Amino acid sequence: MKFGIIRERKNPPDRRVVLSPQACQKVLAQHPKAQIVVEPSPIRIFSDDDYRAQGIEVASKMEECDVLLGVKEVPINHLIPNKKYFFFSHTIKQQPYNKDLLRAVLEKNIELYDHEVITNAKEQRLVAFGRYAGIVGAYNGLRTYGLKYDLYQLPKAENLANQQELIQELNKIQLPNIKIILTGRGRVGNGAREMLDAINIRKVNVTQYLEETFKEPVYCQIDASDYNKRKDGVRGNKADFFAHPEEYKSNFYRFARVSDFFIAGHFYGQGAPYLFTREDAKKGDFKIRVVADISCDIDGPVATTIRPSTIADPIYGYDPVSESETDFKNESAIAVMAVDNLPCEIPQDASEGFGQAFIKNVIPAFFNGDKDGVLERARMTKNGKLTARYAYLSDYVSH
Repeated sequence: MKFGIIRERKNPPDRRVVLSPQACQKVLAQHPKAQIVVEPSPIRIFSDDDYRAQGIEVASKMEECDVLLGVKEVPINHLIPNKKYFFFSHTIKQQPYNKDLLRAVLEKNIELYDHEVITNAKEQRLVAFGRYAGIVGAYNGLRTYGLKYDLYQLPKAENLANQQELIQELNKIQLPNIKIILTGRGRVGNGAREMLDAINIRKVNVTQYLEETFKEPVYCQIDASDYNKRKDGVRGNKADFFAHPEEYKSNFYRFARVSDFFIAGHFYGQGAPYLFTREDAKKGDFKIRVVADISCDIDGPVATTIRPSTIADPIYGYDPVSESETDFKNESAIAVMAVDNLPCEIPQDASEGFGQAFIKNVIPAFFNGDKDGVLERARMTKNGKLTARYAYLSDYVSH
C-alpha cells in the first residue's frame, strides 16, 4: 500500500499536513507493507528536508501512489483519476461552493474519503482539528478583548510556534474582573478551556456565574442543556435536545446579561434554536462586547457573526442597532473574531495531533481488512457513484 502525502494547493495557503516526518516513520515501522512518498511543498510546516532526514522519499510522483492524503480540498485540475483520496471536502452539508468538486470526483472515478466522516461504530469522529481550533480561538478571543479596550497587545497566533508559546504570551497579560462564557464540551470547547485553565482563570458553576460578582476574571463552561430549555416547561436533557431540537427554545440570554466575553465552541445542529438573535443583541441589558466564534456559522446561532474573518484580518465590529459591520473599537460595537480556519495558525501542533489520531484510527484499516468499518463509513464515492451512505447528496450533485 503506497501512501502519497500531497501538496496543499488551496488558497489561502494551509501549512498543515496529515502525517509529520515522525508520523511517517511510525507508519513504516508499524506496517512493513506500507510505503510513503511525500510530494515536494514550499509551504508545508515540515520542510522537504525534514522528511528526507527521516528517510522518507520526497518526489513528484503522486500518480504512482494508491492512497493520497491531504488536508484541504484539492483543486479540480489537480485531481488524479482513479485514486483514493482523503481530505476535508466540505460537501457533506451540501456546501454550494464545492458542488463542482464532488462532481469532478465522480467523473474522475475517485474514491473519496472525507476526514469529517471518519467515525467509529458509535458515529463519533476519530480524526479532527477541533481541539486546535479551540486553543487558537480562545487565544484570539483574549487578544481581541485587549485590542477592543486598549488593555494589552498580544502577538498574532500565527507568529508563534505552538500552544506553549501562546500560553506564555497569555501569562504576561492582566485581565480585568470579566465574566467569560464558554459554550461546548466537545473537542473545541475543551481546547478553549485548556487555555483558560493554563492562565489560571477561575472556573465557576452556572449558579455562581449568574448570581455572584467576583474580584477576579472567571469563566463558566456550559453545554446544550444549560442554554436551551423545553418550550413546554418539562425538564429536558441533552439526549432529548439532540433528538428533538424543535421542541426547545434558547435559554442563553440569562448568560448574555452578565457576560463580557463569549467563546462559542459548541456544535450547532440543524433545527436547533439560535443562542441569541439580532433582536437580543439590541436589548439594553445585552452585555457581551467581545465574541470569539470558533464554531463560525454565518447568519446563524450567534447573531453577531455576519461573515467569517481571516487570519490576516481576524476582527470586525458588529453594530447591533444597524445589524451591520462597523469598527470594532466603537463603544457600541461588539467585537467579533470569527476566523474559520483557526488550526492553520498553529500548524505544527495541529499536524502532530491529527497525525497521531490518523495513525491510531485509520492506517490500520488498510492492513486489517477494515475490520471495524472505518473506511467503509468514510467512503463517499466508489466506481463513479455516491455510496449508499452518501446517496442523499445525489440531488446536490446533479442540479
